[in-house]
Amino acid sequence: MDRLNKIISPLVQNGQSIHQIYVNHEDELMCSEKTIYNYIDACLFDVRNIDLPRKVKFRERYKKPEFKVDKGCRIGRNYEAFSAFIDKNPDTAVVQMDSVIGTKGGKCLLTIHFVDCSLMLAFLRDANTSKSVTDVFNHLDKVLGKELFSELFPVILTDNGSEFSNPRSIEHRVTFPFFRTNVFYCDAGSPYQKGAIEVNHELIRRVIPKGASFDQLTQEDVSLMMNHINSYKRKKLNNRSPYETFSFYYGEEVLHKLGCSQVAANDIMLKPTLLKK
Repeated sequence: MDRLNKIISPLVQNGQSIHQIYVNHEDELMCSEKTIYNYIDACLFDVRNIDLPRKVKFRERYKKPEFKVDKGCRIGRNYEAFSAFIDKNPDTAVVQMDSVIGTKGGKCLLTIHFVDCSLMLAFLRDANTSKSVTDVFNHLDKVLGKELFSELFPVILTDNGSEFSNPRSIEHRVTFPFFRTNVFYCDAGSPYQKGAIEVNHELIRRVIPKGASFDQLTQEDVSLMMNHINSYKRKKLNNRSPYETFSFYYGEEVLHKLGCSQVAANDIMLKPTLLKK
């Protein structure tokens, strides 16, 4: 609520309407325009109805506000379409994407998992919004360069979370070549369809137990944790670590661009004390 207030109230005080604010910040607000009016009616923001340039009245409803997800974004991107894409492109490396939540309404993680080599990236976000997801991919696109980005992220499989409801902003960049990746969705209630990333989340939970807040963390803390996780050897990788496996396929220079570093085997720690300061 505090995050929404910081976006909406200053703009209302500058004379902007709720509709204007909503159109320009839809990916950050992650709720309906009507919900914003309901919050103002309930005096949950610094601004009040009297501050609105034009008060739009809605019929009062006693219903818990819900995040709205554009279900149309999944047309042509469901799991059946994903399977058909892989059948036509069998050598394509798959990347899985998900969110790891701390406390409700607080900071969260975007996790990106390279299935073939089990390397996982994690990015700290202030809020679980679609804009924060797009910002991460725009950052990666800039750091890696267009050609390398498209090589590493040919296809992305994710779930039906509201933070992933703007696939076009992930698939396209604003400069040529505009298309950069393909986004697909698992079936509802079928997390096993991206089981690799779900299993790897268990390693994150060794360091940050479920229910713990991420609010005191920095991206440096998250990167440190992921360096330890990615240096942890896996039996399925023939007793190599994800770091070593990814380096074999793409080179260590790419890992450095992604902000990854290797941790010596005897120094690896997968307990909460890793992030104790």
